[in-house]
Amino acid sequence: MDETKGAARPVWPVFAKELEALPEAARAWAEACRFKAGAGEVLLVPEGGGVGAALLGLGKRGTASPATSLLAGALGKALPAGAWRLAEGHPLDAGLARLAFALGAYRFDRYKAEEEPPTATLEGEGGAQADIAALLAGSIRLARDLINTPANDLLPDGMEHAARTLAAEFGADVAVTVGDALLAANFPMIHAVGRASAVAPRLIDLSWGDPGAPKVTLVGKGVSFDTGGLDIKPSSGMLLMKKDMGGAANVLALARIVMGRRLPVRLRVLVPAVENAIAGSAFRPGDILRSRKGKTVEIGNTDAEGRLILADALALADEEAPELLIDMATLTGAARVALGPDLPPFFTEDEGLAEALREASEAVADPIWRLPLWQPYARNLASKVADINNVTSDGFAGAVTAALFLQGFVEKAKSWAHFDVFGWRPQAGPLGPVGGEAQAIRALHRVLESRYPAA
Repeated sequence: MDETKGAARPVWPVFAKELEALPEAARAWAEACRFKAGAGEVLLVPEGGGVGAALLGLGKRGTASPATSLLAGALGKALPAGAWRLAEGHPLDAGLARLAFALGAYRFDRYKAEEEPPTATLEGEGGAQADIAALLAGSIRLARDLINTPANDLLPDGMEHAARTLAAEFGADVAVTVGDALLAANFPMIHAVGRASAVAPRLIDLSWGDPGAPKVTLVGKGVSFDTGGLDIKPSSGMLLMKKDMGGAANVLALARIVMGRRLPVRLRVLVPAVENAIAGSAFRPGDILRSRKGKTVEIGNTDAEGRLILADALALADEEAPELLIDMATLTGAARVALGPDLPPFFTEDEGLAEALREASEAVADPIWRLPLWQPYARNLASKVADINNVTSDGFAGAVTAALFLQGFVEKAKSWAHFDVFGWRPQAGPLGPVGGEAQAIRALHRVLESRYPAA
């Protein structure tokens, strides 16, 4: 097999136990460099005074999985500029490898004075698989860019601009309710949380697709910056709060995939966009807010603001009884304590949806984990002076009780799921550097595409 043909240089993905099967020159170089083919390890192979090939370590196992294919992301950063291709007979899923390569090359350089050096490209067969990989990569880059952008350039008005830009790309409609108009339109909790900011709160409402098609509604928490409000966060807790709109970034990215694939649905995206700021007009601990649904909420902590704005948006979404209602939010630290930053929990009572999400997560190596909507814990949200409190007093099961709080605003939707995402990659890896991250949307896309196949 002649691996030197064509302009694109070859990459050999290889398991540790298969190093002996490499071409002789590559094998000898690997031995000389003590290359162990660790997962995501890349070795450049010299040729004629330059680099002629590369090895991608796949770890010790001998059977490729979807997660194995995502190791190709390490190539996006490690390979020199120029055209590359996976060697013939490689064990990776070509679509996942192409996606991973694009994500591994991601850089957030908006604020860098120096231009990034030219990047490598991964060639291969085109067609639908390549188009889907490109759409997914572009959508995930959108989510990452939005999360990485600091709040001085992405307050609620900036989030509205992002939604309008996305809508223009696909011919979607956008309606926005701003400032005191939120009160007139009966979104009192969105208004209360965002009214202390110099930039008015708003509800962004994007719609696309045939009005007669199955209704799929996405709701994303859009807190562009979270000080914690009057229950102010310590400086260490505030440092990453530009990412508190990660739920909104994720649903906009997922919407881009749905529209790009032209799935036969009537898509609606709701983003309550606010800054949880501190001023004389800020809402206070002990305040009692009336929600869109009519339920009254005692404020036990102003730093549990995300569930308040989501509640008003979910109530609106629920009014038209969508077939599927998904909300995504960077909601609780408790979710991170339970599962860490890389494994977002989801909550649903729809067993069929839960199983479909589990299967999709494994198929595309997009990790998620189901946590229970344990109804007995709902009693911990009780209030003596209102219908419900926005926090519990015991501090236990924070992710579960937050999900239970939101569930109380969903009645008519045929199926609902809540995702508590982190929206951030705390350590660099094959799929990207430290920074904003899309989570769960590849698994959700697979479920949506299965239910509503593209024409």
